[in-house]
Amino acid sequence: MKQSITSLIFAAAIGSVVTLALYTQFSPNANKNDKVAVKESAEPKPIYWVAPMDANYRRDKPGKSPMGMDLVAVYPDNNSSGIDEGPGTIRISPDVINNLGVRTATVKLQALHAQINTVGYVAYDEDKLVHLHPRVEGWIEKLYVKAVGDPVKKGQAIYDIYSPELVNAQEELLLALDRNNQRLIQAATNRLVALQLPKAAINALKKTRKVKQNITFYAPQNGVLENLYIREGFFVKPGTMLLSIGDLSEVWVEAEVFERQAALVKNGTAVTMTLDYLPGKTWQGQVDYVYPTLDAKTRTVKVRLKFKNELGEFKPNMFAQVVIHADSEENSLLIPKEALIRTGTQDRVVLALGGGYFKSIAVTVGNFDNEYVQILSGLSQGEEVVSSAQFLLDSESSKSSDFKRMSFDDTAEMSAGMEMADMSKMANEIEVSSAAVSGTINSIMLNHGMVNISRGPIEKWQRPAATLDFLFDENLSADELAGLTQGNEVDFTFEIRDGNFIITKIKLTTSLTEPSVNKSQDNNRNNSH
Repeated sequence: MKQSITSLIFAAAIGSVVTLALYTQFSPNANKNDKVAVKESAEPKPIYWVAPMDANYRRDKPGKSPMGMDLVAVYPDNNSSGIDEGPGTIRISPDVINNLGVRTATVKLQALHAQINTVGYVAYDEDKLVHLHPRVEGWIEKLYVKAVGDPVKKGQAIYDIYSPELVNAQEELLLALDRNNQRLIQAATNRLVALQLPKAAINALKKTRKVKQNITFYAPQNGVLENLYIREGFFVKPGTMLLSIGDLSEVWVEAEVFERQAALVKNGTAVTMTLDYLPGKTWQGQVDYVYPTLDAKTRTVKVRLKFKNELGEFKPNMFAQVVIHADSEENSLLIPKEALIRTGTQDRVVLALGGGYFKSIAVTVGNFDNEYVQILSGLSQGEEVVSSAQFLLDSESSKSSDFKRMSFDDTAEMSAGMEMADMSKMANEIEVSSAAVSGTINSIMLNHGMVNISRGPIEKWQRPAATLDFLFDENLSADELAGLTQGNEVDFTFEIRDGNFIITKIKLTTSLTEPSVNKSQDNNRNNSH
């Protein structure tokens, strides 16, 4: 009996141990802590945290940037995917990519649809503009048209003239008729024709055999009087401009395009025109001629358009808005305009390599349209480029790439971190908290309070010219920032705070669109004084 009880207890103990082992093995929480520990050890640890809009602001723990944005973790580049694109390749975790809203676009091979918006003026069709000059001396006895702009019809009487030369020529024809000498008759008739005597007057002279003292001349075409230089009683002679008649059945529109756009415009290029005179109405036409010379003052090329004007809607000297649809005939590599990063000395894009890897590369750009920019070199068809949040990626990639992002020229090339350290040290040594300097805006992001400026040298800090990122002070008013755009020349004052360049004052000096010819004229005037 005791032996049976002992056997039962032993069997129960063995069953408990087996059950515990099986539960431990198959339990959903089994080794949970161990797996978490392994997972934590497998995840890479950030090496530092950086401000989203300023790669120079780094910290060794999470926090806020000077602009109030969450710092972004940067992880070590464990290139487990095998991607190796040389210096400048960076890796961003998927979470950070999502947080930054990184979007990419594919490099396409297609035609560039350039649209050139310009203005033009309606003018007479000079192919149908007639100037009238007399071939004899005489006096204007009667003028049938009185003012510029008067309409005329072909064959309508314009003026009567008394000319002794015409009287003598008529008498010569009558003398030849009386003698019935065919050679003299033909010679006298040819002379009257050469003197522009109307054919009807010659026929009437042969029929009536009476010399007319006053000869009437008629309009050679339909149109309107463009100029009128004579009045009744005027004495005229060969070479005198009498009047001009312009035919308005077809008109020219002369428009201008900038020098950089001239290569896109060719004969036959489609155009769309609108007039303030007739709002809501458009006319379709094409470029009839591209003038071969460039205006030295405006740096523009003149193009000519032709439009039918049967209804008389177009009037000379009218102002017109012209859109030239300068579509490229050849395919070229295109990327979205927002993907291009333009600095003062270089154009770049951020290349998406896949697997969270990115690299900033230099490109050569060509023409632009409303959406795309032409890439001449640096990219291949099918590659992916970053079209949003590329400034942070470009800033991080440029620090280790084969070019420096904040370079000014070969002699002043330096990284932003070195510039910040040197300038901070210099400012502290000479107890200067701010500096005033001039520069040119390369890019601006008002919504983020950030601007990139190529500034001039700072003599009191003994710093050469450089291209740097600056932040706007929160106390700057909207009026002070209004009108700032890429290409503006500005005078500004900045301070160094917590490792950042903070602009406290900024003033627009000159605009990129100001004609350079005005500057040279002002300089000449100043020199003359």
